[in-house]
Amino acid sequence: MKTYDNLYEQIYSLSNLILAWHKARKEKTTKEDVIEFEKDLKKNLLKLQYELKEMTYCPKELVTFVLRDPKTRVISKSDFRDRVIHHALINVIGEIFEKSFIYDSCANQIGKGTLLAVKRFDKFARKVTNNFTNCGFCLKSDIKHYFQSIGHDKLIEIIGRKIKDEKVIWLITRILKNTEKEGIGMPLGNLTSQYFANVYLNELDYFVKHVLRIKYYVRYVDDFVILDRRLKNLVVGGGRLTFFSEIIWVLSYIKTKPIS
Repeated sequence: MKTYDNLYEQIYSLSNLILAWHKARKEKTTKEDVIEFEKDLKKNLLKLQYELKEMTYCPKELVTFVLRDPKTRVISKSDFRDRVIHHALINVIGEIFEKSFIYDSCANQIGKGTLLAVKRFDKFARKVTNNFTNCGFCLKSDIKHYFQSIGHDKLIEIIGRKIKDEKVIWLITRILKNTEKEGIGMPLGNLTSQYFANVYLNELDYFVKHVLRIKYYVRYVDDFVILDRRLKNLVVGGGRLTFFSEIIWVLSYIKTKPIS
């Protein structure tokens, strides 16, 4: 496995912070915290750079609100200055992990999304049913309270397999600690949460593809499906999946149904 070191200076370089600011402000230029930050843009960017360089950076308290669209979700939003830091971090480490993601991990990546997940499901459904002329089967599941249940120590251990720069690990730990519960959970509203959610479940993807050797599998964040021509293959695979999941997370449910 290729590892990476000496990344931290890239994160706090002024050019990277300017790029991060541009990304963080996109479609949010009228927000109060964005306007406040940009009143003295140069000073605030240099302050962030100094805090990162001296390792004195500390995130501001999250702002939490309830969103209903229609599912009720609790969203915790970081201050704009912290969102600039999140983009600065992902600008540098993002591609390192994305190189290892399977193609059918469909969330939170450029060029991917729900449309790709639906297209891949449709393609696989046609494969297992011989273009809907035979019966096939689908296993559907998700992770119970996924974002709230991600363990920081386990996540850092996964990230640390590739990232050997201790200062980068320090920054990631700082960001992770800005949560309600110590050592567990990530706020739904953060870019870093979306990214780390994929890094964390890359473990599941590799287990499904390389240990269970399942061909037809699609994941979008913590929702995933497995398709097969034979029901018994899904029953056996689902059992092994449940055993594996108990080590890291708890599955909300496993449902198996025919495709016709």
